[in-house]
Amino acid sequence: MDYKRFADTDLMLPDIGIGTWCYAGGIEPLRAGIALGAVFLDTAEIYGTETVVGEAIKGMRARIFLATKVAPKHFRRADVLRAADDSLRRLGTDHIDLYQLHWPNYTVAIDETMGAMEELVDQGKIRFIGLSNFALDELKRAQKALSRHRIAANQVSYSIANRTIERNLLPYCQQENITIIAYSPLGHNLSSLAEKDPGKVLQLVAKKNGRTVPQVALNWCISRPGVVAIPKSDRVEHVRDNCGASGWRLPAEDMEMLDRGIIYRDRSGEWITWRRAAKYCLQKLGRGLG
Repeated sequence: MDYKRFADTDLMLPDIGIGTWCYAGGIEPLRAGIALGAVFLDTAEIYGTETVVGEAIKGMRARIFLATKVAPKHFRRADVLRAADDSLRRLGTDHIDLYQLHWPNYTVAIDETMGAMEELVDQGKIRFIGLSNFALDELKRAQKALSRHRIAANQVSYSIANRTIERNLLPYCQQENITIIAYSPLGHNLSSLAEKDPGKVLQLVAKKNGRTVPQVALNWCISRPGVVAIPKSDRVEHVRDNCGASGWRLPAEDMEMLDRGIIYRDRSGEWITWRRAAKYCLQKLGRGLG
């Protein structure tokens, strides 16, 4: 397993971790990944998987980099503090390594939310402050609202078939030493990834390198500086396959072949504006808050 520096700290993270959104595999797949070096586990209060993650890491907490998220409906100060305590209880630990705002909440002042996050760091309940699904200007506003700490990571959708963050978010985070945590690094599923690969380039590159298609797609993702990936799988054999994406690098000519052959999404600024407007309206109505 290869490791990357986390943000601007001396901490090293495995470049393949384990995500638990829509996860129903129990503790064995998680422990299989940990045994292979995937000691970065990500969950969230709205996933309903904090308890199983807590069970999986019993007896090995010191080895684990543990990340979870607070839902937007809990972005008021008192709610952030309460939600963190609830997550700590479900996870069975006394601290969270990376505590992330799950989505922007346009109905709560970011200064109030980030102030609560800094309180949690000062209390020793969380080590680092992170974001999830924040666009570049949203990230900058969140950082500006902090007075004593810095944003360490932003968890966003990124894969060989979804390269929207390459427009401006990824370069900025690389420049500022903010780690990008790529969720859905294999797309929604392998079938959706195959639809973006009409020439079967992934299969060709996998065969040439003696790897599997998921390993090639993941290796492409983690080849980017400052990017780690958190694929999810409910099965031990798939977790092991995912972990096999680390520890090697695709040749430059194969990377170029993938870049040319895969049809990828790069959503425009107009789409992002529309998404914000829709989410704001839902949040004003008390929906879409998680």
